[in-house]
Amino acid sequence: MPGLFSPLTLKGVTLRNRIGMSPMTMYRSTDGQMTDFHVMYLGARAAGGFGLVFAEQIAIAPEGRTSVHCAGLYDDDQIPGHARVTAMIRDMGAVPAIQLGHTGRCGSEVKPWIGEGGLGRQLASDHPEGWQVVGPSEVPYGFGKRTHPVHALSVEEIGQVHRQYADAARRAHEAGYQWLELHFAHGYLASQFYSPLANHRTDAYGGSLANRARFLLEALDAVRAVWPDELPLTARLGCDDFNPDGIRFEESLQVLGWLKEHGLDLADLSMGGNTDDVRDPFFLRPAAWVERGAQVRREIGIPVAVSWNLGVPGLADQVIRDDQIDLVLLGRPALANPHWPVWAARELGSDEQADEFALLPPDWAWWLQTSRVINPNIGWPEPSSNVSG
Repeated sequence: MPGLFSPLTLKGVTLRNRIGMSPMTMYRSTDGQMTDFHVMYLGARAAGGFGLVFAEQIAIAPEGRTSVHCAGLYDDDQIPGHARVTAMIRDMGAVPAIQLGHTGRCGSEVKPWIGEGGLGRQLASDHPEGWQVVGPSEVPYGFGKRTHPVHALSVEEIGQVHRQYADAARRAHEAGYQWLELHFAHGYLASQFYSPLANHRTDAYGGSLANRARFLLEALDAVRAVWPDELPLTARLGCDDFNPDGIRFEESLQVLGWLKEHGLDLADLSMGGNTDDVRDPFFLRPAAWVERGAQVRREIGIPVAVSWNLGVPGLADQVIRDDQIDLVLLGRPALANPHWPVWAARELGSDEQADEFALLPPDWAWWLQTSRVINPNIGWPEPSSNVSG
């Protein structure tokens, strides 16, 4: 039975283990460019033993960013910066992955730790760092944040967005990414089209489940047409808004089946995120999405990745060994400990595949192994806390 440190092969790509770093928006870009920071930060996680390393959500258009400080791949001159990142990740032994998305009505924001209001404070379209946000309907997010008017996309503009997905995917391949994920969750544009909370359209993109899923399927089709078939094409789907008027998980099972028919290789499950009015904070529980991931694997027959509260090594290993999911994704634990896989290997210990030295670049491993021979007490310190977010 596979464990956390077993290889995972999807299409023509093999991960050295089943630990991936989730996309984490870092607000470190200018003009959408990847920088030295991204080379350092993402390369460190690859050197720390992660099998799959995602760059943050990468915008397919300037107005698809969360803020002017966020990264994009909407211009060919952004390719070299991404290529530096993918080269470093590969050199450190991991597979470079990219998540492509568009924030829709949730864009034009400030850095969440600056000023009053915190996460989600939105700038007006006439602000120097703001723009006109878009969505399926003229429905702001509301709840005291992201309250500025929303431009409802026309059918022609929807087609343009899908072309932007395809163009960004082409650039991603040119930049050296080997795994592509579409961001259909967390209250961003695709999730807005999917959710009745944000989508009040009466045309072919609104109303019924099939119509609300149309934007997602067409985006997948556009990317599938340009992304190499031997490389994984996955999607993070917002499966549930945890609100009776929003996305429901039962619907998402049907949509995941459609996405699989259109060429999806793996489903990454997460929340819809289209409202603050969450009636059941289900996702805050340990391993919250694992049971639903197992259900998707059984009923849809597609590999599954999940995140949210899997940062305890024994728990992460167990959900793989129990054959519930295929891939564990870590966000905050990866930020807190760039060597999380090495630490997890030491914690688990008994599995011969959990070799902490095999996870490190050979030069690092050589020095640490030599130190241990000279003095068993020399080595990196034990983590001061068990980060489980």
